[in-house]
Amino acid sequence: MSGFDKPLTGATLTSRRIPMKMPVVNECDVDACAYNTDRRCHALAITVGDIRHAHCDTFFRTSAKGGDPTTVGHVGACKMSDCRHNVQFECQAPNITVGYVENTADCLTYSPA
Repeated sequence: MSGFDKPLTGATLTSRRIPMKMPVVNECDVDACAYNTDRRCHALAITVGDIRHAHCDTFFRTSAKGGDPTTVGHVGACKMSDCRHNVQFECQAPNITVGYVENTADCLTYSPA
């Protein structure tokens, strides 16, 4: 059994646990995104980054709108390990803003440590 196949015990879970609150996507200026309606993200959770660039990895263009219109999006994961808000690939900022940087949907809250 490899380390990935072993079930996690209560002690293992406790030692790895970090306080988690998924940050709110406070504003999204990327109106071309399927999850954006009225400058609000309606994806349940977005992923930020690809290790080299802090783009919104959940962004995609389509004529249909998606997500849950009754909720506001949150950050589910962040691959930008060099960001001062990143702890174990989880964003710890209170909220984020997504907008255009060079025609790319980016996390504008990203801040290199």
